[in-house]
Amino acid sequence: MRSVVVTGSSTGIGHAAAKELIARGFRVFGSVRKIADGTRLAAEFGANFVPLLFDVTDEAAIARAAADVRTALNGEILAGLVNNAGIAVAGPLLHLPIAEFRTQIEVNLTGQLAVTQAFASQLGADRALKGDPGRIVMISSVGGKNGSPFLGPYNASKFGLEGLSESLRRELLLYGIDVIIIGPGAIATPIWEKADEVDVSRYANTDYAKALDAVKTYMLEIGRKGLKPEAVGKLIADALMLSGRKVRYAIVPSWIENVMMRVLPKRRLDKIIGKRLGLLPKS
Repeated sequence: MRSVVVTGSSTGIGHAAAKELIARGFRVFGSVRKIADGTRLAAEFGANFVPLLFDVTDEAAIARAAADVRTALNGEILAGLVNNAGIAVAGPLLHLPIAEFRTQIEVNLTGQLAVTQAFASQLGADRALKGDPGRIVMISSVGGKNGSPFLGPYNASKFGLEGLSESLRRELLLYGIDVIIIGPGAIATPIWEKADEVDVSRYANTDYAKALDAVKTYMLEIGRKGLKPEAVGKLIADALMLSGRKVRYAIVPSWIENVMMRVLPKRRLDKIIGKRLGLLPKS
């Protein structure tokens, strides 16, 4: 039985990926941050789900989890690593506390490298292991190609992940380990539902107060109308299994939105977004 590690498996895309991979015959080692989540998922998915307790910012915990997986695999190659765990920090860049920006980068970018380093040997960097080299799937975002007002920290982390992934893919040619990026658009997951918890009142005395309210409403709306996580879960499984894979897959709920971001000149898009949010200077 082939095995895959999925980070952030308790909800959303990670949960959907674990479910799909198990349905396709994989054993999934899924990272969670709470013991209760691990117990819940093990009961839901059965014997082919093994919870790993770690946060992607905790290198010692990641190392312990990697050692547990190596023991369980008993000399076999790890078929895949899905770097999915992440958060979204929102706020105007001119006023955002720097500590919050650092947290965003630490979780969404540095954490992905820490997990990759810990499991790389089991994916094939250790040539003593048996089997074909594994694959790494990096969960980026449409926000890794296009920046949005007040999501600057999140966009920075995902733009960075795109570059890191491309460099990593070329470095890992040495071992035959492939790196595949998946860049979803708005997905109906808790990462957007948490927009309701974002406290924009601390920016009430800034010039961005009105626009922030509009963005918060929009984030809640896309959280309700976005693609189901199961669509991304299936794409992740395909990326780990198909022979004719791409280096990057985009999956967005609206083809119109996709075309606008890809085709329209940046200055034109700036004006459209600025007008919608009230960010254009008053004439």
